[in-house]
Amino acid sequence: MRKTQKLNLHVSPHRAVSAVRLMRIEMGGAFADLLNEKGKGSGDNEMGYVERTLGFRTKNLDDRDLRLVTDIVGGTIRWRRYLDYLIGSLCHDDKAFRSMEPLLLQILRIGFYEIVKLDMPSYAVVDENVRLAKVSLRPGAGNMVNGILRKLVLLKESNSLPLPKLEGDDRAQARALAILYSHPVWMVRRWTKHLGQEKAIKLMMWNNDDPSFSLRANSGKGVTRADLVMQFNMLKVPHELSSHLDHFVRVKTGLQSIIQAGLLKQGLCAVQDESAGLIVSVVNPQPGDSIVDCCAAPGGKTLYMASQMHGQGMLYAIDINKGRLRILKETAKLHQVDGVITTIPSDLRTFAESCQLKSDKVLLDAPCSGLGVLSKVVVYQLICLKILVALNFDNTKDV
Repeated sequence: MRKTQKLNLHVSPHRAVSAVRLMRIEMGGAFADLLNEKGKGSGDNEMGYVERTLGFRTKNLDDRDLRLVTDIVGGTIRWRRYLDYLIGSLCHDDKAFRSMEPLLLQILRIGFYEIVKLDMPSYAVVDENVRLAKVSLRPGAGNMVNGILRKLVLLKESNSLPLPKLEGDDRAQARALAILYSHPVWMVRRWTKHLGQEKAIKLMMWNNDDPSFSLRANSGKGVTRADLVMQFNMLKVPHELSSHLDHFVRVKTGLQSIIQAGLLKQGLCAVQDESAGLIVSVVNPQPGDSIVDCCAAPGGKTLYMASQMHGQGMLYAIDINKGRLRILKETAKLHQVDGVITTIPSDLRTFAESCQLKSDKVLLDAPCSGLGVLSKVVVYQLICLKILVALNFDNTKDV
């Protein structure tokens, strides 16, 4: 007999799910985008994690809740260094912050992000996060959240948030900027050295800005950019054509309207950055090609290359992450390009030792830290080159 589920209708569902996702990312090494993908179609699975982590279930997430979860989780991760500085400053001592239990810290991060960055009504943020802490942890934890968040509200209203001073030598200033703009110290120092402080600050602000999106028309289903533009006009979504790629359209607002209209679920288009599309244009996939995508997941470039092959040839998608490869296979079926894609779950280094695969072209867009600059490090490029040599693709025409 199935155990009766403990349903709590008094706790904010998007905050509960956000806290659990942040726990899974920080403690379990989960991918934020993979969690977002699962959350859209598997409410029971999502609530299963919530119940195991918090001890109760909430009501299932609606579309608005899902948008809030995505925003809060992404924003909290993006601004974590800054948020942690504020939280640590408002704790009675540094030891209290350093020894704080993980779930309590995630709840505080959510509250701080909602108040400082989202400008949500402070009374609602305090009340909801206090309730979450009390129910998921204990009454004392709720009291602590209440005290710290109320202190934050008072400081924000008086425009006196505790911020590091931009003074001292270059290293000290880099540490302060790293907190203010939530970037790694080494990156701040490098950018400041090469670009100057003013341009480095602008670049960090751009990094933390709300993202814009590009959508690619799925030519694998015969969809053209003109078809996509017609759909956007019907939905009254502002857009502009990519000046670099024929299949891409840029969108700054209205992505939720596109999602709700089912354009992504129908496989008519895909969210894909133009930089990824430019990489595919360098590979220049043609019908009949044999192509190896060495670090394929989550599969955006793989799918784009497959759509250019028009059902002829083979694209071998290699990646160490089986979960992401599974999503790639499902999306390939949706986009009607699965006939030319073979997925290979493997560590590329291990695969290279026994690989007998021959190909016309190889794409190695190797993963980095996600910080956006490691691709420019010569040592990193040498590592990638060594992997290609180890793969022994002696029939390769384009790399």
